[in-house]
Amino acid sequence: MRKLLYKKGRKVVPSIIEYTGEHDDTKPEMQLFVYDSDELSEYEDIKLSQLDKHMESDKNNWINLHGLSDVALIKEIGAKFKIDDFILGDILNILKRSKVDEYNHTLFFNIKSLLPESNGIDVEQISFILRDGLLFSFQEKKSDFFLHIRERMRQHAGIVRDRKVDYLLYLLLDAVMENFYITIESEEQKIDSLIDLIKTTPNPNILEDIELHRDNLNFLRRSIVPLRDSLYSIKSMKDDDVFNVIQAENYTFFSRLHQKCLELLDQVDADLNSLDSASAFYFSMQSHKMNEVMKTLTVVSVFFMPLTFIVGVYGMNFDNMPELHWKYGYFIILAAMFLLLLGMIIYFKKRKWY
Repeated sequence: MRKLLYKKGRKVVPSIIEYTGEHDDTKPEMQLFVYDSDELSEYEDIKLSQLDKHMESDKNNWINLHGLSDVALIKEIGAKFKIDDFILGDILNILKRSKVDEYNHTLFFNIKSLLPESNGIDVEQISFILRDGLLFSFQEKKSDFFLHIRERMRQHAGIVRDRKVDYLLYLLLDAVMENFYITIESEEQKIDSLIDLIKTTPNPNILEDIELHRDNLNFLRRSIVPLRDSLYSIKSMKDDDVFNVIQAENYTFFSRLHQKCLELLDQVDADLNSLDSASAFYFSMQSHKMNEVMKTLTVVSVFFMPLTFIVGVYGMNFDNMPELHWKYGYFIILAAMFLLLLGMIIYFKKRKWY
């Protein structure tokens, strides 16, 4: 199953910067947005050498890169914008858990974007570098996570163009976190269908599906917890007089993201409890079914025990058994056996033993 894609990466030598993901066929493509409250300039498929020509220091600059397979390009970006190698390594190494680092007036943030697919969960790492007036976003592949944000910027909807790039970072993180809700909702729909199926068809293969969804939810939890911790770290930076890339009035938005993480974790825990209940219900159904079978077999056995005893007695064939020589002895014994069986049936029925 593909839900643990990022665990299949190559082992990374610390001194070597290399891409560990699986999207080697994605051609790198860079976009540049230069904006303020008055105007927006957008440049598609821009080259690294053209950035200086179009970037404006007195405006907000957002550089978005799709595709991380070109390691040389990433190194050139690092050299041009003085990004440390360990950050470049974290951008390219998708084995890393979500984290936030802050130093030299630079904020580095990476996050796992999760989306449901037919056989599991698709994982993509997205990284951000925030500086005063500049925001970098690095995506493994081209996607439409941020399409609605671009449209808001183009139409000057909301306050995104009235704020600095730290607010844009909040919007991008919020857009990625929406994928968690989509993934959890997809899992919940499958779990509900699974629970309904258990009630009608207790097939042993259902246990495999339960364990599959439990693995998915645990993976979601492992992805959300480091994100929660990272967002809490950003909240803690509010009292740092040295670090001022994030404006004081925008810390509230990151607090909202932290609250969303707590809500997501509550949802995941509730869904895990639902799966535990589904497992317990399945085994309860199986146990009840087995008890019903054993009850039926026991009742049938008890019905035939006295009849078997009578047959055994008259099967001994001793000479001194007068009933053997009666003309109607056979029919009398059959009638007695029938009445005995009928009496037992009536007695068991009144006692509600079946």
